Amino acid sequence: MTNYGVVQWSTGNVGRHAIAGIDARPDLSLTGVWVSTSDKVGRDAGDLAGLGRDLGVTATNDAAALLALKPDCIVYTAMADDRLGEAMEDLAGFLRAGINVVSSSPVFLQFPSGVLPDEAVEPLRAAALEGGASLWVNGVDPGFANDWLPLVLTGVCERIDEVRCLEILDYSTYDNAKVLFEIMGFGKPLADKPLLLQPGILSLAWGSVVRQLAAGLGVTLDRVEESYERLPAPETFDIDSGTIEEGTAAALRFEVRGMVGDRAVCVLEHVTRLRPDLGPDWPQPAGQGCYRVVVTGEPNYTLDLQLLGSDGDHNTAGLKATAMRLVNAIPAVVEAGPGLLTALDLPLITGRGLINLA
Repeated sequence: MTNYGVVQWSTGNVGRHAIAGIDARPDLSLTGVWVSTSDKVGRDAGDLAGLGRDLGVTATNDAAALLALKPDCIVYTAMADDRLGEAMEDLAGFLRAGINVVSSSPVFLQFPSGVLPDEAVEPLRAAALEGGASLWVNGVDPGFANDWLPLVLTGVCERIDEVRCLEILDYSTYDNAKVLFEIMGFGKPLADKPLLLQPGILSLAWGSVVRQLAAGLGVTLDRVEESYERLPAPETFDIDSGTIEEGTAAALRFEVRGMVGDRAVCVLEHVTRLRPDLGPDWPQPAGQGCYRVVVTGEPNYTLDLQLLGSDGDHNTAGLKATAMRLVNAIPAVVEAGPGLLTALDLPLITGRGLINLA
């Protein structure tokens, strides 16, 4: 069995689960871990991942030393939403060094065609060709929940009028104040417009979803549209990331629509609540939270993917799904030709080697 050397880049909400996933696969070996904060330097990867045992790999903030290890792949899960330029430079540097990358961000790179101008993507493509390496950006959303999950379902259709992919989740246990408050605008006055809701940002982040779906179905979109609505907190309450004051944003629903003429043919919809009683007329989840695919046509299909971690939290499951979507794809990405890959370029990614026989 081929064994691939892997460096984990960051140990936050997704990165710590990626370490556990790398350790779980018999064909992967963790060779290094990069951390951004000094208090993590020198700690064992198993400790940072909460595994309760050492893995014999010590975390460092020395990027050059990790690149000198010449791993087969880097799992890049560093925060990129508020540092897009720096993240793009990181990825280009890895590729130029001849190191393949699977990454959870920037999310628009999961399918950049039509989302970004060619000149914005060309430096990454050039770096990949120079180093002979590949980059694959994915996760669960954008990612598996709205690429192969809906595309596989369309394989049992006679006619397709619309493919709609939904995330319906309560984010109250998602412990990331920067994302919730600064980027998504929860806990802020409804009159304020956060980064996520600035004109064009929803289409930048999730336009790749509807464009990739359209490409997988052989459809050329005329344009991508976006819309959103928010609801206030009926009273003050606490979530894991902080306090939501009465009257501030506490629920968000948005759509990104791929249009052909006046018809939406591929739609990405998010329904995000901080309490389950908010927006009772909005789509409700199956179980604690779910990703839903609705195919309208002949016949009509609704497919719910429920999430639940072994700790009883659906948000843990979502973070772990993002991490494992990347980790399980490492062999395929390493073996692929150099360039920027999409889900449409890779073979079916399975949990090969992960069956627990103990």
